[in-house]
Amino acid sequence: MAKEAIKQVAQNKKARHDYFIEETYEAGIELTGTEVKSIRQGKVNLRDSYAYIKNAEVFISGMHVSPYEQGNIYNQDPLRDRKLLLHRYEINKLVGYTQQKGLTLVPLQVYFKNGRVKVELAIAKGKKLFDKRQDIANRTAKREIDRRMKEFNQ
Repeated sequence: MAKEAIKQVAQNKKARHDYFIEETYEAGIELTGTEVKSIRQGKVNLRDSYAYIKNAEVFISGMHVSPYEQGNIYNQDPLRDRKLLLHRYEINKLVGYTQQKGLTLVPLQVYFKNGRVKVELAIAKGKKLFDKRQDIANRTAKREIDRRMKEFNQ
């Protein structure tokens, strides 16, 4: 049994800061050839991107894929909506989640898995300002404890 080769290309760090992640899904993405070449070079940005469901299909919006330099006439619009490839039962579950109040679909990362571009899609609930502050305080406290423990052990 061969190991799956996974190479992370882009990550949406802001999503983990702004949302509580409830559940994640792996989705394929419908791309053109020049977009795949551009993503291989790491020229993709997930900041301010989101996913939505329309006519029982899932689309990602706001994902910026820079035009491929040698792509000339074959380059697509960098911010166009791209279709995500999921099984029907997964789409039905996502529809149920998004109809609940406060839940949304957020892409977390783009990566290559066995040569194919995949998107990690999350069901997320928005954080309030005090939740964000609490996360920052916990992170700094943990960093301080780790630093003190390292000093103590030396």
